[in-house]
Amino acid sequence: MSFVHLQVHSEYSLQDSLVRVDALIQRVVKEKMPAVALTDVDNVFGFVKFYQTALKHGIKPICGVDLTVTIKGVIGRVLLIAKNNQGYHDLLYLVSLKYTQYPQGVPLLEFPERCEHLIMIISPWQSIHSVLFEAGQQDKVSDILTVLKLHFHHRLYLGLLGWSVAKIQQVDRWHLALCEQFNIAPVALGAVCFLQAEQFKAHQVRVCIHASRLLYDASFEPGYFQEQSFENQLLIERFEYMPKALNNTLLIAKQATVTLELGRNYLPEVMAPNHMHPSDYFRAEAEAGLVFRFGNQIDDVLRERLNEEVGIILRMGFASYFLIVADFISWAKSQKIPVGPGRGSGAGSLVAYVLKITDINPLKYGLLFERFLNPERVSMPDFDIDFCMDRRDEVIQYVVHKYGKEAVSQIITYGTMAAKAVVRDVGRVLGQPYGFMDKLAKLIPFELGITLEKAMEKEKELERRYKTEEAVKQVIDLSLELEGLVRNVGRHAGGVVIAPGKLTNFTALYQESIESIQPVTQYDKDDIEKIGLVKFDFLGLRTLTIIDWACQTIRDHQGLQVDFSIEKIPLDDLKTFELIQKGNTTGVFQVESRGMKDLILRLVPDCFEDLVALVALYRPGPLQSGMVDDFIDRKHGRSDVAYPHASLSEILKPTYGVILYQEQVMQIAQVLSGYSLGAADLLRRAMGKKKVEEMEAQRALFVDGAKKQGVDPDQAGGIFDLVEKFAGYGFNKSHSAAYALITYQTAWLKANHPDALMSAVLSSDMDNTDKVVGFYEDTLKQNIKVLPVCINSSMCRFVVEEPMVIRYGLAAIKGVGDGFAQSVVHERKARGPYRDIIDFCVRLEHAKVNRKMLEALIKAGACDCLGQERGILYASIDRILAQRDKLLKDQCNFQGDMLGGIMSAQAQWQAVGEPWLKALQLSYERDVLGLYLSSHPMLVFRQEVAALGAKSLLELKDRAKNVLVGAVFLSSRVVYTKTGKRLIILVIEDEKSKEELLLSEQEYERAQVDLKAGEVLLFEVTVSIRHDGAKRFLCDRIWTIADRRLLTQSKLLIAIEGDQFVELAPALNHLFLVTKSGRCQVQLMIKDGGLKINVPCKKTILLDSQWLEQLKKLPGVICQVKYC
Repeated sequence: MSFVHLQVHSEYSLQDSLVRVDALIQRVVKEKMPAVALTDVDNVFGFVKFYQTALKHGIKPICGVDLTVTIKGVIGRVLLIAKNNQGYHDLLYLVSLKYTQYPQGVPLLEFPERCEHLIMIISPWQSIHSVLFEAGQQDKVSDILTVLKLHFHHRLYLGLLGWSVAKIQQVDRWHLALCEQFNIAPVALGAVCFLQAEQFKAHQVRVCIHASRLLYDASFEPGYFQEQSFENQLLIERFEYMPKALNNTLLIAKQATVTLELGRNYLPEVMAPNHMHPSDYFRAEAEAGLVFRFGNQIDDVLRERLNEEVGIILRMGFASYFLIVADFISWAKSQKIPVGPGRGSGAGSLVAYVLKITDINPLKYGLLFERFLNPERVSMPDFDIDFCMDRRDEVIQYVVHKYGKEAVSQIITYGTMAAKAVVRDVGRVLGQPYGFMDKLAKLIPFELGITLEKAMEKEKELERRYKTEEAVKQVIDLSLELEGLVRNVGRHAGGVVIAPGKLTNFTALYQESIESIQPVTQYDKDDIEKIGLVKFDFLGLRTLTIIDWACQTIRDHQGLQVDFSIEKIPLDDLKTFELIQKGNTTGVFQVESRGMKDLILRLVPDCFEDLVALVALYRPGPLQSGMVDDFIDRKHGRSDVAYPHASLSEILKPTYGVILYQEQVMQIAQVLSGYSLGAADLLRRAMGKKKVEEMEAQRALFVDGAKKQGVDPDQAGGIFDLVEKFAGYGFNKSHSAAYALITYQTAWLKANHPDALMSAVLSSDMDNTDKVVGFYEDTLKQNIKVLPVCINSSMCRFVVEEPMVIRYGLAAIKGVGDGFAQSVVHERKARGPYRDIIDFCVRLEHAKVNRKMLEALIKAGACDCLGQERGILYASIDRILAQRDKLLKDQCNFQGDMLGGIMSAQAQWQAVGEPWLKALQLSYERDVLGLYLSSHPMLVFRQEVAALGAKSLLELKDRAKNVLVGAVFLSSRVVYTKTGKRLIILVIEDEKSKEELLLSEQEYERAQVDLKAGEVLLFEVTVSIRHDGAKRFLCDRIWTIADRRLLTQSKLLIAIEGDQFVELAPALNHLFLVTKSGRCQVQLMIKDGGLKINVPCKKTILLDSQWLEQLKKLPGVICQVKYC
């Protein structure tokens, strides 16, 4: 006997299913079932994927939703299945209502017209009936079924499950009675949430993860049962007594037929001026744009190219698309919102250039339109548009306003359960201790997209623990079941759809809450395109914001003309290329990494075309194939520039005979073998796919075409092989050229206005301390002075105060948010500088100044301008806030003059505490800034570490062994060799330099040092030289200063002026009483005029850094440590 599953939850239900769409369809095929339904809870997230996969395997897809509704005041779920295409659209509408208007439940009966093409099934499990049954309100069901029959007639069914669960059996019997009473047909259900019965435990774990509960918590009843597996035979056996319940599944499956029209595109209508037809308007705009871009420089080549592109665009029906994109870009530019010069293959279109969609002249750089839009392969054009990160949303809101809120939406994304996160989640649900799970999760390599299976291959310790520890095996096995499942939903970074009418005619909408600004589509970007909606990419590029900020600084501070624009800079600036050639590219778009800097030093770019090539060369394929070495040797004359055929010289000349770009592959096929550029693009795509049969067919066409051009067939075959080889490495030149322009612009700014660029770069990543540190170090290398953060001088961002002087930004302090920083600046601008700490706290009461904020400001040194020591201010915070509160209370009670109260507040407030030791002050500074701004710990310890025999980092020779280096430990990370061996990278710095040390895992474990960020340590280092000439530092051993002192004979020399000795004697005596005994001898010398009296000291002490600093703070004391 056959049947069809009509209630199946997939992973897209987010909380209660392990069912993956592909695995579901494979199981249906295996069971030889004719159809299957997908009925996720309150959504259709997975329906298009389900629909396509089912049809591909000859299975009929049934579209349904397990929808939360409100009927007669009762809230619960019902299964709604689309009977036809209209029913499908009704489902999209109703599901959208669930999120946009009725989060508690859709009042279904208020929309009777939406019920006519739907089939309703009420399940015994987690449904509106189970809600009534568990509440003991079965008497309400009569009214509900009566009204439902009026709306659904014979399309209303009551489900049966046949489980052994007592309460489900009771509902089943109740349903059978109701079927008799109301003449409603019964139907068999499975309520499937997992495919195999043995997955039940993993399913329960998933439910617990979503509910934030423990698996073995007796007080938690998830409400799922082992019977909810996709077991065909078991379900048939359950309903042997009632075959009609099984037959009705087939009847419903036969009735429910939804056909999606995939592949057709739907664009919104463009309103052209003066009642023009959009096609005529498009052509007119292109013609006008050509004149704007080229003026009297228009020649036959330009005119022919424009006419050809316009003709193709019109024939393919994409004129409206170009006009829509041109419109919102034009609006953005009119609002002074920075827009990128282009991205991707769109920069190859002359029409895009003249419509001001892009800012790269495609003819100047040999860019091809067919790479973007191929007339021989119909697919939607796809412009990726970069906007200033801070103002991108303004452009999206413009589009919403222009086309209507109901027609515009951003696109959903699905977050999945990744390896590290799922291990932590499973461990937590199983009740494993945090420390146990933290160590286990940290064994998984930090690698994008890594799976647990690959992690165990790479990390032998993880594999060992899996094989030897039962607790680890249990966590990993359950995690493998859950890994990759959809866990949550989000919003696509830049994808926006504009529909020709209401979006709900095409997709359901999802919204986190009714208060959300804008819903998102329930279909992701791939499925949105499949159903015909056109995606527009509004991407945020931080570099555009940086360029905008830098240009504004130039206008404000450099005295240049107001209309200064980055678009007007020359592309052959000598200073710019000198900066790039030196690898001085920190803060320069795309070329900041160490690998890119190494490539720059070898390539020595000296023109814009070299920058275009640089972007294309720095990828794994070219780097590993030898293409990069060949390119560089040819550029510098170390190898001859040769061409596969004389006719290809013009195509390959810019790249020294190397096939570097995808456009070159297309041009070679056009010139050598007579391909049209459209056919050449198809050839390029075929070469990328590497399908044997297709490549043999293309080879024959290529050779035959070349033969007709007079090329020897054997030579043509060799050229085809060469092109095929390099096609796999070829890069899109249009994208490379567009992004090379941004690279050049940021390099020009750094070469000509370094203070403006670096202040903008520092400001762009204020919330990422690691990046701020790197940019700060580079700023100092540019001979730019960085002034300390200050509540009376700093702005929210980093700013140029005067040429080559940058003031640190308030918002860059950890614990001081952007909003509070703006409040500090706004109040200071409105009412003048802050006089003291009380004045600051009172004036910023509206900004909710609290202990955490004050701590951060004080640690950063932002309050130094108020004239009090940081340690004293920090220790007095409670008194400061109490005094603030008293003054504010007095103000509320009108007790005295408020201004006078504040002026006298300092006298009423008594400070406590004492100044911090220098090392502690710097440690706190680094905690909140990520760096040492006012000084450096090595300046405190330099004299002593030098006495211990340690060198500075800059003193390390090219080749040295077992050299002792003193430096501050900053951080460590784990890397893996190609053989899977673990290495530890230690990042250290002193007052003048920063380096990375390589430490083997064995040496790391042997090191008896607890590495703490910010601690001054001694490192025994071996220096070698890499093949590229760079230094390589191997760490052989690590010492604390205290450990090194114990091994080294030392003497502490203390000198005191005689007239101060009596006064200092008690403090000295106390210090010597509290210190421990050790190997350091003490020699005390009292200076009295010209006399020097040595006072013998029998006690030998243990040197301690804090003890030494306290000794040095005593007035008139001079001390020095000497090591023997």
